[in-house]
Amino acid sequence: MHGTAPLDEHRWLQHIAGNWTYESAALMGPDKPPVKSIRKELVRTIGEYWILAEAQGQMPDGKPTTMFVTAGYDPELKKYVATWFGSMMPKLRIYDCSRAGNTLNMNADGPSMSGDGSTSLYRDSMEIVDADHRTFRSQVRNPDGSWTQFLTMQYSRTK
Repeated sequence: MHGTAPLDEHRWLQHIAGNWTYESAALMGPDKPPVKSIRKELVRTIGEYWILAEAQGQMPDGKPTTMFVTAGYDPELKKYVATWFGSMMPKLRIYDCSRAGNTLNMNADGPSMSGDGSTSLYRDSMEIVDADHRTFRSQVRNPDGSWTQFLTMQYSRTK
């Protein structure tokens, strides 16, 4: 792999590099209104193959938080690869990714929202709307197999 020229898949990710602000709306329970917050994110390129996104903000309880996403394209696997981790939990989320048009779909196991120590399947997506806007959505699979979207983030590039 050493010396492999960047592919279109690598270049697609590079468009995300820059400074962003985003508004998030998170559902904290079935009968509760969404919790909204505004956060900042810096997406850096790591060479021509990788991006590293660092977001900072506050949890619903007001505690500060930092989150990181790494993403790239692995030519040997012929698919995107990504990870997520945040200061609010000791779990590294390793995504199984696929891309459809301008949307990167990312699936991973993560801590269940029940707080009982079990895990749940999460289905996240990042859509590049245009050069200055993107949308992130997160869903969790319920015990009955249905899905609940609990997080939406609307990103705007800052100049």
